[in-house]
Amino acid sequence: MSSGNESTPSQATIETTATSPAKMKEYPEPLASHEDVVKDLSLFWDTLRRFHSILSTKFMIPVIGGKELDLHVLYVEVTRRGGYEKVVAEKKWREVGGVFRFSATTTSASFVLRKHYLNLLFHYEQVHLFNARGPLLHPTATFHAKDPSTSKEMALVEYTPPSIGYTSSYPPPCQGSSSFTAIGTIEGKFDCGYLVKVKLGSEILNGVLYHSAQPGPPSPVADPNAAVIPYVETGKRRRRSGKRRRSRRREDPNYPKPNRSGYNFFFAEKHCKLKSLYPNKEREFTKIIGESWSNLSAEERMVYQKIGLEDKERYQRELNEYREKLRLTAADETNARVF
Repeated sequence: MSSGNESTPSQATIETTATSPAKMKEYPEPLASHEDVVKDLSLFWDTLRRFHSILSTKFMIPVIGGKELDLHVLYVEVTRRGGYEKVVAEKKWREVGGVFRFSATTTSASFVLRKHYLNLLFHYEQVHLFNARGPLLHPTATFHAKDPSTSKEMALVEYTPPSIGYTSSYPPPCQGSSSFTAIGTIEGKFDCGYLVKVKLGSEILNGVLYHSAQPGPPSPVADPNAAVIPYVETGKRRRRSGKRRRSRRREDPNYPKPNRSGYNFFFAEKHCKLKSLYPNKEREFTKIIGESWSNLSAEERMVYQKIGLEDKERYQRELNEYREKLRLTAADETNARVF
């Protein structure tokens, strides 16, 4: 019997399968209250693992950018915005992703967070936030990912082979011979476009379908927006350019120490304390410190942010002095050659 103050899962529908009613999974009783799992990090992890064990679903902590995703922070941020359905409807996944401060090399954060939340936390949310009972519910918001409960969306993709340097004496062939339309599948969606897969004969092409074309030299393609653009080499070039930017810091010991943010100072302070108290649990420190930072009041957080601003001013001052010293040294060397 459900209590009178139970809320109904917003817009979610009952998940129907081809199995018989006897084999249809149903939601278990809540393992704790929503308020308790939000406040207690250990309780959250314990109930989440038990929840997946009861449903016999696979549970594994995802890794993004080389770090384990803090599912507790993800659950707190999504549920305080009204839950999965509301975050999807109001398009707030980018806002949720901003809490995690992912590195610049982490792309498609909104897409990845939504996928992991749907796979690992959606049913947990239905039980503990909305007090859902009975058969498992399925979100009404469509999500095209590699999930057994959803089918891939078909995409009509125009593919054009690499352009050739045509001249006036050797004009380009007609569009029908240089480009053609193929049917593919959308493997995923992110803010700027789609991850697509197209099969051309025996060859399978994986690429990115962008919403808008990037400025560049003209090509014989009628509509460059629809071309399948490989995305592997771009990442490699970005990594090489990053090494060039950091080379001066490595080579010159006099280069100023880069500034740290307020969160960096908070992290270092808490990490030092936790290491002395729990020397064998360093893998859990990031989760604990992130939760502590989220629970700080605006006044408490301002203390560390002020330290971060002062350190930024220090770095800018030392960087200006460093550059001035380099300029004077170069001028002295020039004068020495003249005389």
